[in-house]
Amino acid sequence: MRNAALACRTFAQARWGLRFGERDALLRWQHSRIERFVRTALPSVLFYRDHAGARLDQLPIVDKATVRSNFAAFNNRGIELERALDVALAAERDRDFAPTIGGVTVGLSSGTSGARSVFLVSAQERHRWAGLVLARLLTSSSLGQIIEPWRPPLRIAFFLRANSNLYESVKSRRIRFAFYDLTEPFDEHVRRLNAGAPHVLVAPPTVLRRLAGAALEGVLRIVPAQVVSVAEVLEPDDRTVIGRAFGVPIQEVYQASEGFLGVTCPAGRLHLNEEFLHVEPEWLDDDHRLFRPIVTDFTRTCQFVVRYRLDDVLRAADGPCPCGRVARSLEAVEGRSDEVLWWPSMRDGDARPVFPDVVRRSMALAGVAINDYRIEQRGPVWAVGLDTSAVHEGAARAAVRHELDALCVRLGLQPPALRFEPWTPWPPLAKRRRIRCVERPALREVVA
Repeated sequence: MRNAALACRTFAQARWGLRFGERDALLRWQHSRIERFVRTALPSVLFYRDHAGARLDQLPIVDKATVRSNFAAFNNRGIELERALDVALAAERDRDFAPTIGGVTVGLSSGTSGARSVFLVSAQERHRWAGLVLARLLTSSSLGQIIEPWRPPLRIAFFLRANSNLYESVKSRRIRFAFYDLTEPFDEHVRRLNAGAPHVLVAPPTVLRRLAGAALEGVLRIVPAQVVSVAEVLEPDDRTVIGRAFGVPIQEVYQASEGFLGVTCPAGRLHLNEEFLHVEPEWLDDDHRLFRPIVTDFTRTCQFVVRYRLDDVLRAADGPCPCGRVARSLEAVEGRSDEVLWWPSMRDGDARPVFPDVVRRSMALAGVAINDYRIEQRGPVWAVGLDTSAVHEGAARAAVRHELDALCVRLGLQPPALRFEPWTPWPPLAKRRRIRCVERPALREVVA
Protein backbone atom coordinates (compact mmCIF):
# COMPACT_ATOMS: atom_id res chain seq x y z
CA MET A 1 0.00 0.00 0.00
CA ARG A 2 2.84 2.36 0.89
CA ASN A 3 4.62 1.65 -2.43
CA ALA A 4 1.39 2.22 -4.40
CA ALA A 5 1.04 5.59 -2.69
CA LEU A 6 4.65 6.39 -3.63
CA ALA A 7 3.91 5.58 -7.28
CA CYS A 8 0.85 7.84 -7.23
CA ARG A 9 2.76 10.65 -5.54
CA THR A 10 5.61 10.40 -8.06
CA PHE A 11 3.09 10.35 -10.91
CA ALA A 12 1.37 13.52 -9.68
CA GLN A 13 4.69 15.25 -9.04
CA ALA A 14 6.08 14.41 -12.49
CA ARG A 15 2.83 15.04 -14.39
CA TRP A 16 1.51 18.21 -12.78
CA GLY A 17 4.08 19.39 -10.26
CA LEU A 18 7.72 20.34 -10.72
CA ARG A 19 6.85 22.86 -13.41
CA PHE A 20 9.46 25.57 -13.79
CA GLY A 21 9.00 28.71 -15.84
CA GLU A 22 12.74 29.26 -16.19
CA ARG A 23 15.69 26.91 -16.41
CA ASP A 24 17.49 28.73 -13.59
CA ALA A 25 14.60 27.87 -11.26
CA LEU A 26 14.89 24.19 -12.19
CA LEU A 27 18.65 24.23 -11.59
CA ARG A 28 18.25 25.90 -8.17
CA TRP A 29 15.67 23.30 -7.13
CA GLN A 30 17.90 20.51 -8.48
CA HIS A 31 20.93 21.91 -6.62
CA SER A 32 19.12 21.82 -3.29
CA ARG A 33 18.13 18.18 -3.80
CA ILE A 34 21.66 17.22 -4.83
CA GLU A 35 23.17 18.91 -1.78
CA ARG A 36 20.85 17.00 0.54
CA PHE A 37 21.47 13.73 -1.33
CA VAL A 38 25.26 14.11 -1.12
CA ARG A 39 25.11 15.07 2.57
CA THR A 40 22.63 12.45 3.84
CA ALA A 41 22.52 9.51 1.42
CA LEU A 42 26.00 9.20 -0.05
CA PRO A 43 27.79 8.23 3.20
CA SER A 44 25.63 5.07 3.42
CA VAL A 45 27.77 3.24 0.83
CA LEU A 46 31.40 2.23 1.16
CA PHE A 47 32.68 3.78 -2.07
CA TYR A 48 31.93 7.33 -0.88
CA ARG A 49 32.87 7.00 2.83
CA ASP A 50 36.11 8.91 2.26
CA HIS A 51 34.32 11.78 0.47
CA ALA A 52 32.38 13.18 3.42
CA GLY A 53 31.71 16.89 3.00
CA ALA A 54 32.63 16.92 -0.69
CA ARG A 55 30.55 18.73 -3.29
CA LEU A 56 29.18 16.81 -6.24
CA ASP A 57 31.78 18.28 -8.60
CA GLN A 58 34.54 17.08 -6.26
CA LEU A 59 33.45 13.43 -6.46
CA PRO A 60 35.18 11.05 -8.87
CA ILE A 61 33.72 10.37 -12.30
CA VAL A 62 33.01 6.64 -12.61
CA ASP A 63 32.08 4.27 -15.41
CA LYS A 64 30.87 0.71 -15.91
CA ALA A 65 34.29 -0.81 -15.21
CA THR A 66 34.58 1.12 -11.92
CA VAL A 67 31.18 -0.07 -10.73
CA ARG A 68 31.77 -3.68 -11.76
CA SER A 69 35.07 -3.85 -9.89
CA ASN A 70 33.56 -2.24 -6.74
CA PHE A 71 30.02 -3.55 -7.04
CA ALA A 72 29.24 -4.13 -3.36
CA ALA A 73 30.71 -0.72 -2.46
CA PHE A 74 28.14 1.03 -4.70
CA ASN A 75 25.00 -0.49 -3.16
CA ASN A 76 23.65 -0.15 0.36
CA ARG A 77 22.79 -3.86 0.71
CA GLY A 78 26.34 -5.16 0.36
CA ILE A 79 25.26 -7.34 -2.58
CA GLU A 80 28.27 -8.82 -4.37
CA LEU A 81 28.52 -8.83 -8.15
CA GLU A 82 28.76 -12.62 -8.37
CA ARG A 83 25.53 -13.11 -6.42
CA ALA A 84 23.69 -10.51 -8.50
CA LEU A 85 24.98 -12.05 -11.73
CA ASP A 86 23.86 -15.52 -10.65
CA VAL A 87 20.30 -14.27 -10.09
CA ALA A 88 20.22 -12.25 -13.32
CA LEU A 89 21.65 -15.01 -15.50
CA ALA A 90 19.29 -17.61 -13.97
CA ALA A 91 16.37 -15.31 -14.84
CA GLU A 92 17.61 -14.99 -18.43
CA ARG A 93 18.11 -18.75 -18.73
CA ASP A 94 14.80 -19.80 -17.15
CA ARG A 95 12.82 -16.78 -18.50
CA ASP A 96 11.52 -16.24 -14.95
CA PHE A 97 12.22 -12.64 -13.99
CA ALA A 98 10.41 -12.55 -10.65
CA PRO A 99 13.22 -13.59 -8.22
CA THR A 100 14.87 -10.86 -6.14
CA ILE A 101 17.65 -10.62 -3.57
CA GLY A 102 15.96 -9.60 -0.34
CA GLY A 103 13.30 -7.66 -2.25
CA VAL A 104 15.87 -6.01 -4.55
CA THR A 105 15.27 -6.48 -8.28
CA VAL A 106 18.34 -7.47 -10.30
CA GLY A 107 18.57 -6.41 -13.92
CA LEU A 108 21.09 -7.24 -16.63
CA SER A 109 22.11 -4.92 -19.43
CA SER A 110 22.33 -6.11 -23.02
CA GLY A 111 26.11 -5.62 -23.01
CA THR A 112 26.25 -3.62 -26.24
CA SER A 113 29.45 -1.85 -25.19
CA GLY A 114 31.41 -4.70 -23.64
CA ALA A 115 30.83 -6.77 -20.52
CA ARG A 116 27.20 -6.86 -19.38
CA SER A 117 26.44 -4.72 -16.37
CA VAL A 118 24.10 -5.52 -13.49
CA PHE A 119 21.80 -3.01 -11.83
CA LEU A 120 19.86 -3.14 -8.57
CA VAL A 121 16.49 -1.50 -7.85
CA SER A 122 14.64 -1.54 -4.52
CA ALA A 123 10.88 -2.03 -4.23
CA GLN A 124 10.41 1.67 -3.47
CA GLU A 125 12.49 2.66 -6.49
CA ARG A 126 10.49 0.31 -8.73
CA HIS A 127 7.23 2.02 -7.81
CA ARG A 128 8.76 5.47 -8.11
CA TRP A 129 10.01 4.49 -11.58
CA ALA A 130 6.54 3.25 -12.56
CA GLY A 131 4.95 6.53 -11.50
CA LEU A 132 7.54 8.57 -13.38
CA VAL A 133 7.34 6.54 -16.59
CA LEU A 134 3.55 6.65 -16.74
CA ALA A 135 3.51 10.38 -15.97
CA ARG A 136 6.00 11.20 -18.71
CA LEU A 137 4.76 8.74 -21.31
CA LEU A 138 0.96 8.54 -21.28
CA THR A 139 -1.02 10.86 -23.51
CA SER A 140 -4.13 12.58 -22.14
CA SER A 141 -6.28 10.01 -23.91
CA SER A 142 -4.40 7.07 -22.38
CA LEU A 143 -4.51 8.66 -18.95
CA GLY A 144 -8.25 9.21 -19.30
CA GLN A 145 -8.69 5.55 -20.06
CA ILE A 146 -7.01 4.69 -16.73
CA ILE A 147 -8.90 7.11 -14.50
CA GLU A 148 -12.36 6.77 -16.08
CA PRO A 149 -13.78 3.56 -14.56
CA TRP A 150 -16.42 3.02 -17.25
CA ARG A 151 -13.72 2.58 -19.90
CA PRO A 152 -11.78 -0.68 -20.32
CA PRO A 153 -8.32 -0.90 -18.69
CA LEU A 154 -5.38 0.44 -20.65
CA ARG A 155 -3.60 -2.43 -22.41
CA ILE A 156 0.19 -2.13 -22.85
CA ALA A 157 2.19 -4.53 -25.03
CA PHE A 158 5.88 -4.49 -24.15
CA PHE A 159 8.59 -6.14 -26.28
CA LEU A 160 12.10 -6.61 -24.90
CA ARG A 161 14.85 -9.17 -24.50
CA ALA A 162 14.06 -9.66 -20.80
CA ASN A 163 11.19 -8.84 -18.49
CA SER A 164 11.72 -7.44 -14.99
CA ASN A 165 9.92 -6.66 -11.77
CA LEU A 166 10.71 -3.07 -12.75
CA TYR A 167 8.48 -3.24 -15.82
CA GLU A 168 5.83 -5.30 -14.07
CA SER A 169 5.48 -2.43 -11.57
CA VAL A 170 3.24 -0.56 -14.01
CA LYS A 171 0.53 -3.22 -13.62
CA SER A 172 -2.61 -2.23 -11.75
CA ARG A 173 -6.34 -2.82 -11.79
CA ARG A 174 -6.61 -0.21 -14.55
CA ILE A 175 -3.46 -1.16 -16.48
CA ARG A 176 -3.01 -4.50 -18.22
CA PHE A 177 0.68 -5.09 -18.92
CA ALA A 178 1.66 -7.87 -21.37
CA PHE A 179 5.31 -8.82 -21.85
CA TYR A 180 6.35 -10.16 -25.26
CA ASP A 181 9.54 -12.21 -25.08
CA LEU A 182 11.80 -11.65 -28.07
CA THR A 183 12.93 -15.28 -27.87
CA GLU A 184 9.48 -16.41 -28.98
CA PRO A 185 8.41 -16.80 -32.65
CA PHE A 186 7.31 -13.66 -34.47
CA ASP A 187 4.11 -15.28 -35.74
CA GLU A 188 3.11 -15.98 -32.14
CA HIS A 189 3.64 -12.30 -31.30
CA VAL A 190 1.35 -11.28 -34.16
CA ARG A 191 -1.32 -13.72 -32.99
CA ARG A 192 -1.16 -12.43 -29.40
CA LEU A 193 -1.24 -8.79 -30.50
CA ASN A 194 -4.28 -9.36 -32.71
CA ALA A 195 -6.05 -11.10 -29.82
CA GLY A 196 -4.97 -8.55 -27.19
CA ALA A 197 -5.49 -5.34 -29.24
CA PRO A 198 -3.11 -3.18 -27.15
CA HIS A 199 -3.67 0.54 -26.80
CA VAL A 200 0.06 1.17 -26.24
CA LEU A 201 2.78 -0.66 -28.18
CA VAL A 202 6.33 -0.50 -26.74
CA ALA A 203 9.28 -2.13 -28.55
CA PRO A 204 12.77 -1.57 -29.97
CA PRO A 205 12.82 0.05 -33.45
CA THR A 206 13.88 -3.20 -35.13
CA VAL A 207 10.81 -4.96 -33.71
CA LEU A 208 8.51 -2.01 -34.48
CA ARG A 209 9.79 -1.98 -38.06
CA ARG A 210 8.95 -5.66 -38.48
CA LEU A 211 5.54 -5.21 -36.87
CA ALA A 212 4.95 -2.24 -39.17
CA GLY A 213 5.67 -4.47 -42.14
CA ALA A 214 3.13 -7.00 -40.88
CA ALA A 215 0.60 -4.19 -40.40
CA LEU A 216 1.15 -2.82 -43.92
CA GLU A 217 0.63 -6.35 -45.29
CA GLY A 218 -2.64 -6.64 -43.37
CA VAL A 219 -1.41 -9.52 -41.19
CA LEU A 220 -1.22 -7.43 -38.01
CA ARG A 221 -4.55 -5.70 -37.40
CA ILE A 222 -3.99 -3.67 -34.22
CA VAL A 223 -4.68 0.07 -34.01
CA PRO A 224 -2.56 1.36 -31.09
CA ALA A 225 -3.13 4.90 -29.84
CA GLN A 226 0.53 5.15 -28.79
CA VAL A 227 3.69 3.62 -30.24
CA VAL A 228 6.85 3.91 -28.15
CA SER A 229 10.42 3.17 -29.26
CA VAL A 230 12.85 1.85 -26.63
CA ALA A 231 16.31 0.27 -26.21
CA GLU A 232 17.83 1.30 -29.58
CA VAL A 233 18.39 4.47 -31.58
CA LEU A 234 15.28 5.28 -33.64
CA GLU A 235 16.54 6.15 -37.08
CA PRO A 236 14.63 8.36 -39.56
CA ASP A 237 13.86 5.56 -42.05
CA ASP A 238 12.37 3.41 -39.30
CA ARG A 239 10.34 6.33 -37.92
CA THR A 240 8.82 6.95 -41.34
CA VAL A 241 7.76 3.35 -41.97
CA ILE A 242 6.47 2.78 -38.42
CA GLY A 243 4.50 6.03 -38.46
CA ARG A 244 2.94 5.18 -41.82
CA ALA A 245 1.92 1.72 -40.63
CA PHE A 246 0.28 2.77 -37.36
CA GLY A 247 -0.77 6.35 -38.15
CA VAL A 248 0.49 7.91 -34.90
CA PRO A 249 3.63 9.88 -33.92
CA ILE A 250 6.40 7.66 -32.54
CA GLN A 251 7.48 8.46 -28.98
CA GLU A 252 10.96 7.66 -27.73
CA VAL A 253 12.15 6.57 -24.30
CA TYR A 254 15.81 7.04 -23.43
CA GLN A 255 16.64 4.52 -20.72
CA ALA A 256 19.73 2.64 -19.66
CA SER A 257 20.69 0.42 -16.77
CA GLU A 258 21.61 3.71 -15.07
CA GLY A 259 17.98 4.83 -15.06
CA PHE A 260 15.07 6.44 -16.89
CA LEU A 261 16.94 9.26 -18.57
CA GLY A 262 14.47 10.91 -20.91
CA VAL A 263 11.33 10.80 -23.04
CA THR A 264 9.84 12.75 -25.92
CA CYS A 265 7.42 15.58 -25.19
CA PRO A 266 4.28 16.48 -27.20
CA ALA A 267 6.43 18.72 -29.41
CA GLY A 268 8.56 15.71 -30.36
CA ARG A 269 11.76 16.65 -28.51
CA LEU A 270 13.52 14.22 -26.19
CA HIS A 271 13.85 15.83 -22.74
CA LEU A 272 16.21 14.62 -20.05
CA ASN A 273 14.53 13.91 -16.72
CA GLU A 274 16.44 16.65 -14.93
CA GLU A 275 13.80 16.91 -12.21
CA PHE A 276 15.03 13.52 -10.98
CA LEU A 277 18.64 13.37 -12.15
CA HIS A 278 21.56 15.65 -12.86
CA VAL A 279 23.37 15.49 -16.22
CA GLU A 280 26.81 17.03 -16.75
CA PRO A 281 27.60 17.33 -20.46
CA GLU A 282 31.09 16.25 -21.47
CA TRP A 283 31.31 18.21 -24.72
CA LEU A 284 32.85 16.53 -27.75
CA ASP A 285 32.89 19.50 -30.11
CA ASP A 286 33.67 23.21 -30.03
CA ASP A 287 30.06 24.16 -30.84
CA HIS A 288 28.76 22.43 -27.70
CA ARG A 289 26.23 20.36 -29.59
CA LEU A 290 27.54 16.82 -29.07
CA PHE A 291 28.25 15.45 -25.62
CA ARG A 292 28.60 12.38 -23.46
CA PRO A 293 26.37 12.54 -20.36
CA ILE A 294 27.74 12.19 -16.83
CA VAL A 295 24.70 11.22 -14.78
CA THR A 296 23.82 11.57 -11.10
CA ASP A 297 20.47 10.15 -10.00
CA PHE A 298 19.66 11.86 -6.69
CA THR A 299 16.56 9.71 -6.10
CA ARG A 300 18.22 6.26 -6.08
CA THR A 301 19.69 4.98 -2.82
CA CYS A 302 19.89 1.21 -3.38
CA GLN A 303 22.62 1.22 -6.02
CA PHE A 304 24.20 4.64 -6.41
CA VAL A 305 24.56 6.35 -9.77
CA VAL A 306 26.80 9.34 -9.05
CA ARG A 307 28.84 11.10 -11.74
CA TYR A 308 28.50 8.03 -13.96
CA ARG A 309 29.86 8.57 -17.48
CA LEU A 310 27.67 6.87 -20.07
CA ASP A 311 28.95 5.58 -23.40
CA ASP A 312 26.21 7.44 -25.27
CA VAL A 313 26.71 10.41 -27.57
CA LEU A 314 23.87 12.95 -27.40
CA ARG A 315 23.09 15.91 -29.66
CA ALA A 316 21.72 18.95 -27.83
CA ALA A 317 18.75 20.78 -29.36
CA ASP A 318 18.83 24.49 -30.18
CA GLY A 319 16.69 26.99 -28.29
CA PRO A 320 13.75 26.52 -25.91
CA CYS A 321 11.29 23.71 -26.56
CA PRO A 322 7.82 24.70 -27.84
CA CYS A 323 6.27 22.46 -25.16
CA GLY A 324 7.44 24.90 -22.48
CA ARG A 325 9.42 22.39 -20.45
CA VAL A 326 12.81 23.82 -19.44
CA ALA A 327 14.67 20.53 -18.89
CA ARG A 328 17.50 20.06 -21.40
CA SER A 329 16.21 18.73 -24.71
CA LEU A 330 17.99 16.68 -27.34
CA GLU A 331 17.90 16.70 -31.08
CA ALA A 332 18.93 13.05 -31.08
CA VAL A 333 20.58 10.21 -29.25
CA GLU A 334 23.38 9.66 -31.73
CA GLY A 335 24.38 6.31 -30.26
CA ARG A 336 27.26 5.05 -28.19
CA SER A 337 30.74 6.50 -28.20
CA ASP A 338 32.02 3.42 -30.04
CA GLU A 339 29.63 4.29 -32.88
CA VAL A 340 31.81 7.30 -33.66
CA LEU A 341 34.11 6.47 -36.58
CA TRP A 342 37.58 8.00 -36.99
CA TRP A 343 39.23 8.98 -40.24
CA PRO A 344 42.32 11.02 -41.23
CA SER A 345 42.03 14.67 -42.18
CA MET A 346 43.06 15.71 -45.70
CA ARG A 347 44.88 18.68 -44.14
CA ASP A 348 47.16 17.09 -41.56
CA GLY A 349 46.36 13.37 -41.37
CA ASP A 350 45.08 13.60 -37.79
CA ALA A 351 42.09 11.44 -36.91
CA ARG A 352 38.80 13.31 -36.89
CA PRO A 353 35.48 12.00 -35.56
CA VAL A 354 32.73 11.04 -37.99
CA PHE A 355 29.54 11.00 -35.95
CA PRO A 356 26.92 8.35 -36.71
CA ASP A 357 24.17 10.82 -37.61
CA VAL A 358 26.00 12.07 -40.72
CA VAL A 359 26.78 8.49 -41.76
CA ARG A 360 23.08 7.58 -41.41
CA ARG A 361 22.14 10.52 -43.63
CA SER A 362 24.59 9.39 -46.28
CA MET A 363 23.20 5.85 -46.19
CA ALA A 364 19.68 7.24 -46.55
CA LEU A 365 20.82 9.12 -49.67
CA ALA A 366 22.20 5.89 -51.15
CA GLY A 367 18.69 4.79 -52.14
CA VAL A 368 15.62 2.76 -51.21
CA ALA A 369 17.05 -0.50 -52.58
CA ILE A 370 18.95 -0.87 -49.27
CA ASN A 371 16.69 -2.49 -46.68
CA ASP A 372 19.29 -2.47 -43.91
CA TYR A 373 23.02 -2.06 -43.47
CA ARG A 374 25.97 -2.54 -41.12
CA ILE A 375 29.18 -0.47 -41.08
CA GLU A 376 32.10 -1.51 -38.86
CA GLN A 377 35.38 0.36 -38.74
CA ARG A 378 38.24 -2.12 -38.37
CA GLY A 379 41.39 -0.03 -38.26
CA PRO A 380 41.95 1.51 -41.71
CA VAL A 381 38.99 -0.34 -43.29
CA TRP A 382 35.23 0.23 -43.12
CA ALA A 383 33.51 -3.15 -43.50
CA VAL A 384 30.06 -2.68 -45.05
CA GLY A 385 27.21 -5.18 -45.20
CA LEU A 386 24.08 -4.39 -47.20
CA ASP A 387 20.67 -6.06 -47.02
CA THR A 388 19.50 -5.69 -50.60
CA SER A 389 18.24 -7.87 -53.42
CA ALA A 390 20.80 -9.55 -55.67
CA VAL A 391 19.47 -7.53 -58.62
CA HIS A 392 20.26 -4.23 -56.89
CA GLU A 393 23.39 -5.25 -54.99
CA GLY A 394 25.93 -3.82 -57.46
CA ALA A 395 24.10 -0.51 -57.81
CA ALA A 396 23.61 -0.27 -54.04
CA ARG A 397 27.31 -0.79 -53.39
CA ALA A 398 28.22 1.87 -55.96
CA ALA A 399 25.72 4.31 -54.41
CA VAL A 400 27.08 3.69 -50.90
CA ARG A 401 30.65 4.21 -52.06
CA HIS A 402 29.65 7.45 -53.80
CA GLU A 403 27.78 8.85 -50.77
CA LEU A 404 30.49 7.95 -48.23
CA ASP A 405 33.20 9.42 -50.47
CA ALA A 406 31.11 12.58 -50.86
CA LEU A 407 30.66 12.76 -47.08
CA CYS A 408 34.41 12.61 -46.55
CA VAL A 409 34.95 15.37 -49.11
CA ARG A 410 32.45 17.58 -47.25
CA LEU A 411 34.19 16.87 -43.95
CA GLY A 412 37.68 17.38 -45.35
CA LEU A 413 38.66 13.76 -44.75
CA GLN A 414 40.44 11.14 -46.81
CA PRO A 415 37.90 8.70 -48.31
CA PRO A 416 37.79 5.40 -46.40
CA ALA A 417 38.82 2.02 -47.74
CA LEU A 418 35.51 0.15 -48.05
CA ARG A 419 35.23 -3.62 -47.93
CA PHE A 420 31.79 -5.01 -48.81
CA GLU A 421 30.85 -8.21 -46.98
CA PRO A 422 27.89 -10.60 -47.30
CA TRP A 423 24.84 -9.54 -45.30
CA THR A 424 24.04 -11.49 -42.13
CA PRO A 425 20.75 -10.92 -40.26
CA TRP A 426 20.80 -9.39 -36.79
CA PRO A 427 20.73 -11.96 -33.94
CA PRO A 428 17.19 -12.02 -32.46
CA LEU A 429 18.21 -10.89 -28.95
CA ALA A 430 20.90 -8.38 -29.92
CA LYS A 431 20.36 -4.65 -30.16
CA ARG A 432 20.75 -3.40 -33.69
CA ARG A 433 23.90 -1.33 -34.03
CA ARG A 434 24.29 -0.33 -37.65
CA ILE A 435 27.44 1.75 -37.16
CA ARG A 436 30.30 0.66 -34.93
CA CYS A 437 33.99 1.34 -34.44
CA VAL A 438 35.52 -2.06 -33.64
CA GLU A 439 39.12 -0.90 -33.99
CA ARG A 440 40.35 2.67 -34.39
CA PRO A 441 43.08 3.46 -36.92
CA ALA A 442 46.56 4.19 -35.59
CA LEU A 443 46.25 7.97 -35.90
CA ARG A 444 46.53 10.91 -33.51
CA GLU A 445 42.99 11.84 -32.46
CA VAL A 446 41.80 15.44 -32.60
CA VAL A 447 38.26 16.24 -31.41
CA ALA A 448 37.08 19.47 -32.99
